[in-house]
Amino acid sequence: MLKRAHLTVDQGEIHGLVGENGAGKSTLVKILAGEVPCDSGEARWMGQPVAINSRADAERLGITMIHQELKLAPHLTVAENIFLGHEPSHRGWPGRLGRAVGTINRKCEIEEARASLERLEFDLDPRTRVRKLSPGHKQLVEIARAVVRATRLVIMDEPTSSLSAKEVDELFRVVRQLKTHGTAAIFVTHRMEELAEIADCVTVLRDGETVHEGPMPRRDFGELIHAMVGRELKDFYPQRAAKIGEVALQVEDLTRDPDFNAIRFAVRRGEIVGMSGLIGAGRTEVVEAVFGAAPPASGRILIDGKEAEIESPQDAIRYGLALITEDRKRTGLASMMPIAQNLTLANLGGTMRGALLDLKKEQEVAQNFAQRLRIRCKSVGQRVDRLSGGNQQKVVLGKWLFRQARIFIFDEPTLGVDVGAKTEIYRFMNELAESGAAILMISSELPEILGMTDRVLVMRGGRLVKELITGQTSQHEIMRYATLGDERGRA
Repeated sequence: MLKRAHLTVDQGEIHGLVGENGAGKSTLVKILAGEVPCDSGEARWMGQPVAINSRADAERLGITMIHQELKLAPHLTVAENIFLGHEPSHRGWPGRLGRAVGTINRKCEIEEARASLERLEFDLDPRTRVRKLSPGHKQLVEIARAVVRATRLVIMDEPTSSLSAKEVDELFRVVRQLKTHGTAAIFVTHRMEELAEIADCVTVLRDGETVHEGPMPRRDFGELIHAMVGRELKDFYPQRAAKIGEVALQVEDLTRDPDFNAIRFAVRRGEIVGMSGLIGAGRTEVVEAVFGAAPPASGRILIDGKEAEIESPQDAIRYGLALITEDRKRTGLASMMPIAQNLTLANLGGTMRGALLDLKKEQEVAQNFAQRLRIRCKSVGQRVDRLSGGNQQKVVLGKWLFRQARIFIFDEPTLGVDVGAKTEIYRFMNELAESGAAILMISSELPEILGMTDRVLVMRGGRLVKELITGQTSQHEIMRYATLGDERGRA
């Protein structure tokens, strides 16, 4: 909810909007986009008070919004999605904000869409059905649709969450292009590094109120983080006092061409080992092979010194492995089911009484983990897809804790998670390591790698090119190996 929130965006300005989940960011931008009514307060547009009671009101002012959850029609073409609701008519093209009259002029629609895509330099065929596109290309369609309609302000809610590094660069190029034409942008994101690259100014919300406004810092985010969560940056990565023990997970010559080749590493109990590299380096493919989701062609996996036969995730689970996947909504959660059922899904035997499910025990277990992991919810009967990203990630973690896993693989554990939830996830990871668990963590955020791990494995082109001691390396060195390989020139 919002209370006394305010936001000022100048013409042609790229404005960052940040805050923890629940701070009110989405509510504020949805009010500006005409999707949520406000109870009080005033919106002023070009210096004049305006009423924005619908999306149509917002579009007449030149305001459009790109949502985090894409709102495309998958059975329609790229062109049809771009101009959906604003189709050209055979009686004449009424303009981008005009309503079509008569029969839709598909030829004109395709030509206009092609011209728009070329202007944005998006390599998309306007005749392609959206269902055939990758997630990143679907996001580009959403961007194109918004840009075509936005003449004054485009609002972007977590627009880079499903984009590759190359596609992020394309998006930033488009945003800068809009800026040169006087179109402003509100950029809602959890990724400070992205804001530092693209934003001119930033507003911070906390508990529904505006707590900070000013220029976007380029390097030191301490003041912003303190404004968001009330904690200093030095407290962001909590200290860990784990005792490093015996090797829990060992991988020898794991190979599956063309994804990865001859991968060798070990993770000890009490240790957090990071795995870094650019998108496409093979990191996720390696951990999926270890977990049995896509078995390797050759190589060995040893658990506690003994060779393990892992040909499926069920095998991995029996050996005490847990995989917290990058895409929690698709592969980590049963989105339509309640929190309680998600928390117990990996260990139904722990809630059985004979051949029947003990619903009372399920509720007790779920409530215990919800309290332990500080999952913010109305009740454990709430559907899991109604939770914030950070709370969903806690549910995934709780599922594996109830399974009593002892080797944890985290693939981008804080992707799409706000700053406050990140620190809680880091604390849980440290507690696991201190209890003797072994942790392998993939992350594309180099500060996260340096702040959380004991060692870092750097991958490039499907090969493990370097192992570094975290306390003796830097972001620059990690990136050098990720892009150039090791000193012997290995790919």
